[in-house]
Amino acid sequence: QVQLVESGGGLVQAGGSLRLSCAASGRIFSSYAMGWFRQAPGKERAFVAAISWSGGSLDYADSVKGRFTISRDSAKNTVYLQMAVLKPEDTAVYYCAVDTFRGFGVRRTAQLYEYWGQGTQVTVSS
Repeated sequence: QVQLVESGGGLVQAGGSLRLSCAASGRIFSSYAMGWFRQAPGKERAFVAAISWSGGSLDYADSVKGRFTISRDSAKNTVYLQMAVLKPEDTAVYYCAVDTFRGFGVRRTAQLYEYWGQGTQVTVSS
């Protein structure tokens, strides 16, 4: 079993930055791809970014490309999402998730991710 705990959310003004963390416990963290998703009120959960089990493959949603950076620290069993130049439309609950896929690359489909954290709220004021 894998447990995920997100932290780092909060209220920030437009143009500001936040860093989200997702601490994983349980099975071998370094074996799995990790992703960040977000869900705004009244909208479906959407892909934000993903990093492969090796860290060698990264993917970002077009809406965050160039502003957000995903990374992982296997020694700390933690994946990060550094968010910069935040916009009001980035407001959402952010979730980290584990994809046990170990093939080439990463995946964007939420339904393929097996384990999920409880989410952390990010609110960007204009």
